[in-house]
Amino acid sequence: MIDLKVINEWINTNPLWVSIIKFIIILALILIAIHWIRRYLKKKISSTAIRYKAQKGIELVGYALLFFLAIVYFSGSIKDFSIIIGLFTAGLAFTLQELILSIAGSIYIFLVKVYKPGDRIEINGIKGDVIDVDSIYTTMMEIGQWVSSDNYSGRIVKLSNAFVFKGPIYNYSQDFPFIWDEFNLPIRYDSDIELAKSIIITIASETLSEYTTNSKTQWEAVVNKFYIEDAQVDPTLAISLTDNWIQFNLRYIVDFKKRRLTKHILNEKILTEIEKTNGKIILASTTVELIKIPDLKIKRDDAIKS
Repeated sequence: MIDLKVINEWINTNPLWVSIIKFIIILALILIAIHWIRRYLKKKISSTAIRYKAQKGIELVGYALLFFLAIVYFSGSIKDFSIIIGLFTAGLAFTLQELILSIAGSIYIFLVKVYKPGDRIEINGIKGDVIDVDSIYTTMMEIGQWVSSDNYSGRIVKLSNAFVFKGPIYNYSQDFPFIWDEFNLPIRYDSDIELAKSIIITIASETLSEYTTNSKTQWEAVVNKFYIEDAQVDPTLAISLTDNWIQFNLRYIVDFKKRRLTKHILNEKILTEIEKTNGKIILASTTVELIKIPDLKIKRDDAIKS
């Protein structure tokens, strides 16, 4: 049988342990509440983006509440809160600089909207799609490395949020989810140049019409928002002369996630149309023309006798 007198005596003689136990109970209740609310939101909210933001918001609010309660609970009174915060910050500033910078970075990312889950970014030399942003790390699905073009490598990269203060951040999708791309086509000098120009521009305009139409409105918004000159979003073709061929440079705008596929489609369609011209347009390649084989003189030694 539990002796209540012994328990009361232990409580009176160990106030610190009693406070710690009470705080652990409060901590457990808050964590359970956070977990329950997150599960409830996951079931009730169908939109992935809204559900993700709501769950992250509840998580941040819960952790902030725990931090506040810990300071108030162990400081004894709310009037000592500012002093406790000052001493606590000074101690952490020296020992946990990187951690503090990461937390500050997460706040900066959230407030300034540097990037968000779903964006394609390049930071600290790593390119990928952002799949999660928490209070310390940004998690990315890596692109490139040993894989060509914009394909996933399969590696998930966790990067400290502190890097937002340490270097440039390239965002492929924020405000303007399109990028400019280009490729070169070498055409022989004896080809029908006007026909080649017509084929390339026609195919590019038809294939990229959806991207061109959608990008014009968004590019106007970018021009109005930032101090930037207007730019050509329709496909453009530039020609330059080389020692071996006429180089056609096609420049166009494309969805940032469909660069590789779009380039494949354009090349395939252009090649098909060129083949239909029956030799009027010929793709060039590097060749070596042998003009003359030099005469070889061989001296025979008739003095050699068997």
